[in-house]
Amino acid sequence: MKGDTDGDIVSSAYQRPHYTHADEAAIATDELLQDQETAKHLKSGTRKLDWMVVPALLLMWLANFVDRSNAGNARIAGLETDLKLMGRQFNEALAIFYVSYILVEIPSNLVLKKVGGNIWLPAITLLWGMLTCCMAAVHTFSGFLAVRFFLGAAEGGLLGGISLYLSGIYPRFSIQQRIARFYSAAAVAGSFGGLLASGLTTLNTSGIRGWRWLYIVEGVITMGFALFAVSIMPRSVAKARFLNEDERKACLEALKRDSSTHTRTVINTTRSNDGSEKMGQAEALELKVDDEAFDWYEVKRGMTDVQTWLTGILYLCVCTSLYSITLFLPTILVGIFPDASQTRVQLLTVPPFVPAAVLVLVVAYFSDKTKMRGPYILAFLPITIVGYIILIATRNNKARYAAVFLICAGIYPSIPSILTLIANNSAGHYKRATATAMQLVIANNAGFIATFIYDKKFGGERGYVLPHSVVLGCLCLGWICIALNVAYCYHENAARKAGRREGNIAAYQELVRQGKTKAPIGDRHPDFRFSL
Repeated sequence: MKGDTDGDIVSSAYQRPHYTHADEAAIATDELLQDQETAKHLKSGTRKLDWMVVPALLLMWLANFVDRSNAGNARIAGLETDLKLMGRQFNEALAIFYVSYILVEIPSNLVLKKVGGNIWLPAITLLWGMLTCCMAAVHTFSGFLAVRFFLGAAEGGLLGGISLYLSGIYPRFSIQQRIARFYSAAAVAGSFGGLLASGLTTLNTSGIRGWRWLYIVEGVITMGFALFAVSIMPRSVAKARFLNEDERKACLEALKRDSSTHTRTVINTTRSNDGSEKMGQAEALELKVDDEAFDWYEVKRGMTDVQTWLTGILYLCVCTSLYSITLFLPTILVGIFPDASQTRVQLLTVPPFVPAAVLVLVVAYFSDKTKMRGPYILAFLPITIVGYIILIATRNNKARYAAVFLICAGIYPSIPSILTLIANNSAGHYKRATATAMQLVIANNAGFIATFIYDKKFGGERGYVLPHSVVLGCLCLGWICIALNVAYCYHENAARKAGRREGNIAAYQELVRQGKTKAPIGDRHPDFRFSL
């Protein structure tokens, strides 16, 4: 240190770093919207993005959900008989789908960064469309197993990829309304899948059974959706050719303000002998999101984050119900209406999804407006819980069918909130990519539970009471997990507001100094606030 007389900088003890106080995304966006001209360009740019991004993703997700439900429809249309499946072989074929599905989740999200969501997501959709068509050529159990395994590998990257792709296109508190449109489409897919199946499974032309036509037609439609998507989706806002320069600038500024603390450098201040602060050497380079380099430390952070596990277990519990409904609703309805024809059962699968589709959009709107996720999940999961209690407690067919409406009305609005929550609360591209994928890795183990608990031996007069009870227990556990996550985020936000997390900056700077990370500080920044 030099003498005081020359005015050189005296290194201080730990100083509060300079940063932008714009991590409160709502405040930052509101400030941006105060400029009428910028607000106009942001609105028109967002509208264009909605028209070019959302329909393409919606169609791919619609195809995904139709594909999920077609096995159940094909089963009651003769697949099980034609393939001479015995015992639990049908359930085993459903379960093997989730083995490959889970294995590709994290690698797929990491590849998406390199390839671009506009290429990667349509590519895997095109692949599973081809594989769906291949299902029509299956004649043995082993063939059924093989195609189901590769279908899982193709479809596994879609949902996590959609969440990750959207987080780079829209600000944090604009994402859920977009994801909600996909899950509203998923609910519609439940209706559409039933209607399509009721028509196609009755076909027996050209020597091809109806359930095979179901796979052929759905596969061709899926490939068409993929080609449409790749033709219109942009890689990023910066590369969206349909935006004019003013719209691009406004949308990029909204993203920048939304992510200001986790993409900015942390810069130490030092104090000179006259008491004035001066900017010192930056500990890490200022990064744009697109420039963030791959970092194994960020992968580790994403995999070990407490919210990844709490929301992952929550989503596993919810997916146990979701997969049960999508895979086995026709089978469950046969148990409720044993004298109904195949066509009537297929048509009965349609109505429960209609109110669910509406509720998904309503809840997403208010969730983005209030900037909360967990409280809505806490409110809607009990509706599904009540539905399962009715299924277990009564033998009245009308009441049991009404219970299916409650089940759909509770789980479908909850899922976009779960997916958005982990994306909102993870900052830094590779941390977010890993956390969103890891959440799905945990959650999709529900496929193994759902595919084996709804065994035929529990149906008939038993009314699937045991499977329903397992799902009911899972939902209660899920409710506890989201309650804990809300409590954790509330406590952590309070600690940051009170200044008890200032040490996060020094800890991050030490990691950079030791060469353990090159990523932005991300959600570790004391000013980063978690969504409840």
